[in-house]
Amino acid sequence: MAPILYDYRKMPMDDICKEDRDKCCKLAVGILGLLVIVLLGVPLIFFIIKANSEACQDGLRAVMECRNVTYLLQQELAEAQRGFRDAEAQAVTCNQTVMDLMASLDAEKAQGRKKVEELEGEITTLNHKLQDSAEVERLRRENQVLNVRIADTNSASSQDSSCAAEPPLLILLLGLSALLL
Repeated sequence: MAPILYDYRKMPMDDICKEDRDKCCKLAVGILGLLVIVLLGVPLIFFIIKANSEACQDGLRAVMECRNVTYLLQQELAEAQRGFRDAEAQAVTCNQTVMDLMASLDAEKAQGRKKVEELEGEITTLNHKLQDSAEVERLRRENQVLNVRIADTNSASSQDSSCAAEPPLLILLLGLSALLL
């Protein structure tokens, strides 16, 4: 056999490693990129399939319905709280009005009692005057009776007896005038 001649160029070792290193880096980056895409893509596809499943859609609808119901309940609660605050304000106003009316009623009662006392005093005074006037009327009747008797006596007796009858009449008239004063 004959010797085989190999014709190859002599290259420095650094150049050979440099070319291989670049190829290795590019290959490693490519494999790594593909690996990242696969690692992220598979769960993403799995998630998309799960998210679009009927159970997930039902759950999403249920969540939306719950949010709507919650929103409506919050609105109703807010309205009820406003109504409660309004009712409280009315209760405070009513209580204040009741207190004012009670104070006014107490003042009216006191004024009524005072007026009743004044009227009772006036009635007492009028009763005394009525009794006095009844007494005067009684005395007036007695005076008329006495005047009739005196007149009867005067016609039957002489002039001396008429002079004697005048002093009791004068005393009676002085007594009546004293009572009237």
